[in-house]
Amino acid sequence: MTERIIGMQKNSYAWIVVILLLFVWMLNYLDRQVIFSIFPLLQSELHISTLQLGLLGTAFLWVYAACSPWAGHLADRFGKKKLICGSLLVWSAITVLSGQAHTFNQLIALRGLMGISEACYLPAGLALIAAYHGPRTRSRAISLHYSGTYIGTVLGGVLGGWIGAHYGWRTVFGLFGVIGCTYGIFLLFALREKKIEEGDESQSVMPLRQAAANIFATTGYKKILVVFAIASICDWAIYTWMPLYLFEAFHFSLAKSGFTATFYIKAGGFVGLLIGGLSRRCMGCTYTEGAGMDSKSRSLVCRAMSHLQWIDP
Repeated sequence: MTERIIGMQKNSYAWIVVILLLFVWMLNYLDRQVIFSIFPLLQSELHISTLQLGLLGTAFLWVYAACSPWAGHLADRFGKKKLICGSLLVWSAITVLSGQAHTFNQLIALRGLMGISEACYLPAGLALIAAYHGPRTRSRAISLHYSGTYIGTVLGGVLGGWIGAHYGWRTVFGLFGVIGCTYGIFLLFALREKKIEEGDESQSVMPLRQAAANIFATTGYKKILVVFAIASICDWAIYTWMPLYLFEAFHFSLAKSGFTATFYIKAGGFVGLLIGGLSRRCMGCTYTEGAGMDSKSRSLVCRAMSHLQWIDP
């Protein structure tokens, strides 16, 4: 009876970990996304050109991509909890500092630093979820965690635009940064590292070069890498420029621009996440991914050919 109760407690905490990290992942996307909803305000106050606006997004993404592989190695070496909490606290502090920037150079430097700190989270977060969840619940746990992407992107667009329009863009960064710092301190006490069971060789630290070689030797990994790279180009092109385009071409408010540019895409993505989970069992991973990319490509072509006549509900 006692063993059964202990087992139930462990299982409950395993799902608590997922919920705790869901909010971290939500803040991760919210803080990186929010800048796009306030582009008009940055242009007006800091006199930033369109090219410089693009560089603000590009600087973050390139630094994030370069640091991600090293972040996974650091999580294995120093512990997942330390990297999760440290990453959240650092990027939240950078978000606060972004609200104090007075030049383009200051802002782009902070975006680069945010790329480093945000990149440290995901490998550690997913590894901690995998440590708490076995094969039976791992897929559901990771899917629930990834819902933070959708929530954070939409909230960043809507709240960023609304707060920026009413209280200024500096308040946007300051508010979200303080929220992240507060939550990071809370996690220091609420999050627990999973104890490594004796004899569990899967938790041993592998040299970085050997780990990279094993990953690239995995069947299908290179194809998945290419697919995700193409999908990311499409996603970030839309998230970066759509709010500004709607603001300038259709005279939407900042909040409405942020909402329209993010909500409908993410709502469709959430449905696709559910359909993908079901179709994976019937069609397999390859056909499911291929169908998803085909559908996405067709929608982008149709959007480019249209004049967005139906975009205003």
